[in-house]
Amino acid sequence: MQLSNHATNFTVKKILKNLNTRLNHDPTKLANRSFKVLCKSSSQGPPPFTESSQPMEGVVQSAANYIPLSPISFLERAAQVYRDRTSVVYGSVTYTWEETHRRCVKLASSLNQLGVSRGDVVATLAPNVPALLELHFAIPMAGAIICPLNTRLDPNMISTLLKHSETKILFVDYQLLHKAKEAVNLLKKTYSESRPPLLVVISEVDSQSPLTLADEYEYEHLVEAGATDFSIIRPYDECDPISLNYTSGTTSKPKGVLYSHRGAYLNSLGSVFMHGMQEMPTYLWSVPLFHCNGWCLSWGIAIVGGTHVCLRRSDPKDIFDNIVRHNVTHMGGAPTVLNMIANSLVANQKPLPHRVEIMTAGSPPPPSVLSKIEELGFHVSHAYGLTETYGLSTWCLWKPEWDLLPIEEKGKLKARQGVNHFGVEDVDVKDPVTMESVKCDGKSTGEIMFRSNTVMSGYLKDPKATEEAFVGGWFRSGDIGIKHPDGYIEVKDRLKDIVISGGENISTIEVESVIYRHQAVLEVAVVARPDDHWGQTPCAFVKLKEGYHADAQEIIQHCRDHMPHYMSPRTVIFQDLPRNSTGKVEKFVLREKAKSLGSLPYQQV
Repeated sequence: MQLSNHATNFTVKKILKNLNTRLNHDPTKLANRSFKVLCKSSSQGPPPFTESSQPMEGVVQSAANYIPLSPISFLERAAQVYRDRTSVVYGSVTYTWEETHRRCVKLASSLNQLGVSRGDVVATLAPNVPALLELHFAIPMAGAIICPLNTRLDPNMISTLLKHSETKILFVDYQLLHKAKEAVNLLKKTYSESRPPLLVVISEVDSQSPLTLADEYEYEHLVEAGATDFSIIRPYDECDPISLNYTSGTTSKPKGVLYSHRGAYLNSLGSVFMHGMQEMPTYLWSVPLFHCNGWCLSWGIAIVGGTHVCLRRSDPKDIFDNIVRHNVTHMGGAPTVLNMIANSLVANQKPLPHRVEIMTAGSPPPPSVLSKIEELGFHVSHAYGLTETYGLSTWCLWKPEWDLLPIEEKGKLKARQGVNHFGVEDVDVKDPVTMESVKCDGKSTGEIMFRSNTVMSGYLKDPKATEEAFVGGWFRSGDIGIKHPDGYIEVKDRLKDIVISGGENISTIEVESVIYRHQAVLEVAVVARPDDHWGQTPCAFVKLKEGYHADAQEIIQHCRDHMPHYMSPRTVIFQDLPRNSTGKVEKFVLREKAKSLGSLPYQQV
């Protein structure tokens, strides 16, 4: 379905033109200007009823019937209900849920002894190892806020985030210690008034060669030194922050997104539900734990007493080996992970013991990848969300009657972002200026917006950005989407990624999906290239499969054979695609490269 400029649609130009109008004349501006945090921490507990909202006679609120929602309770229950079940597997190391709970309590105790108190930020810099799972519980149990940092950030950015978050302690994996030390040294030099965080090094859990540390603490020593009878520091209010997550590098200045205990609790439940998890599943960690707290499954697996299978790195051989060895039932991954599995060497593939559920989010996998990966024994579900919505918020809820459709048709349906899970109050596609819902016709476009307890509390130290994100009483995703007649939403593009050529809106996702159909293409990303005549034209960056060959003209002709000519790229560049650690293509890098190429000579398209 191509984007057009029908009266019911909006264009990017309209959005940009009306941006100031929306902020300066929107009737909700006054309300947003006086935006206040609704849930404030209070040692007296929840706020009393006001005179205008007297409770019905007999209604009381006490410790017996009101406990602030928090994922901490998931671990406490798991330690009782699933106490002898395996909670974590990592190489030769295994723990039970009872052991995991005890380790987290002791670690929280040690954090308290190191001076961590309510509201402090404790950051992590680590791959998917058991310590990072434990820290997702132990840090909130000490009353603090976890800040999981992207492991692929450079020392300069890490230093900036440590300063911005006022991190008190940084837990760092031993393989990343050099990067952390450089970041701390930069912090000392650049911000001499800032107190650098203490460093705690996470050693390899089954290593026979202990690290020699100078001024740093060691993770396992802290666990051993903690008290098992430590009194957990619970949130005063369920809207107190539990996590600080920085957006994943799509801009040069990442924003600090604040999650609450309440939101994390609700989205953990929703994420487990969307993954179709029954009691005691086995989950393979290929989604980075620092990305939206592993889609909230860092906490959520405890709900169903599942087993975490940790992976330091994800490659096809390790994925297949661990699935077979540990009888994995569920996993997740960005589309690039699915692509990697589907195109892996036959020698690295193994017959799966049963169908493995795999959830993906981001750009929808092309039908060719879906077909290959399902032939290998995986069943793919497609979800959608943002850092600001605690990760996954909607998913393409599959209808049984769709099973009978051809693979191409299934691929188109599975590409939809679908419907909200039960923890999300509302998701809609709206005109960003009038705030009217678009028609459910599969053509009219608008901005995808959310209203939910699982929308962020705000951006740390950035009230202006928070206000702009919440204008109109909805969270604005920045994604362009449509609604199908059955109510399922579908993302057409990022607002900033749309190509406007000769007044027509071109969805880069649609162009990419056509290019993916070419048998030689492994990966593709499309951005806008400036054009003196047309304004912009599509520019495709393509990575070919090993052993295949295709030239630019062949790719262009393939597109012209399968879509309107004006939508076809005029430029094709063959290279590896720059990606961040969550698997997202860094399109801002490609946009700059396309911009530097300048305009092509005029050509009728």
